[in-house]
Amino acid sequence: MNLQKLLSYTRRAVDDYHMIDPGDRIAVGISGGKDSLALLYALHGLKRFYPNSFSIEAITVSVFKEMNLDPVKRLCAEMDVPYTVVDTEIGDIVFRERKEENPCSLCAKMRKGAFNEKAKALSCNKVAYAHHKDDIVETMLMSLIYEGRFHSFSPYTYLDRMDLTVIRPLLYVPEADIVGFKNKYDLPVCKNPCPADGHTRREYVKELLRRITSENPGAKERMFTAVVNGHIKGWPERAF
Repeated sequence: MNLQKLLSYTRRAVDDYHMIDPGDRIAVGISGGKDSLALLYALHGLKRFYPNSFSIEAITVSVFKEMNLDPVKRLCAEMDVPYTVVDTEIGDIVFRERKEENPCSLCAKMRKGAFNEKAKALSCNKVAYAHHKDDIVETMLMSLIYEGRFHSFSPYTYLDRMDLTVIRPLLYVPEADIVGFKNKYDLPVCKNPCPADGHTRREYVKELLRRITSENPGAKERMFTAVVNGHIKGWPERAF
């Protein structure tokens, strides 16, 4: 996938769900992985021509001290995007002090809290997460399997306690295209030192979805359509 295609996907999502208003200051969550770096490229590119003028701030919540973020710092400097690293003790708390058997939920909650607080401190009114098309479907399957309900996260969500709006501009981008984009543009992906990486419920569901799609071509696309058209509580209507 080239940059033009990424921008096309992104603009479609932003327009369909009215994610960006004039004057928005958007905090972009940067984990150092391929998805968040693709999101940075997408919003940086969109900013140059989108009719609603907006600005972006890149933020990384540092969970593990051993993670080298220098490549991300260089990329943000090249793009002239302000970049902030929030140092935390989250990794120590979750894995060493509390020794959580299922660490992902607590870790995610703490990371989001730290990210949102920094976004507010930087006067941002919106935060952008890098969830893509496959994430939408995988979350729906996880909800079915583990919670017994048909649900997935919304294209945008207003957090009334923080007075922030979460947006997901990569909603329409397949993960395979993000992999292609990473390879084509040599994105400076930072290795994730998380001990739970590759051993989560999401990884199990990701592999399950691969098998389903392999045996039933087109199944993932139909699942995505079911989510988008499923009138899930909290999901906004598309603009068209």
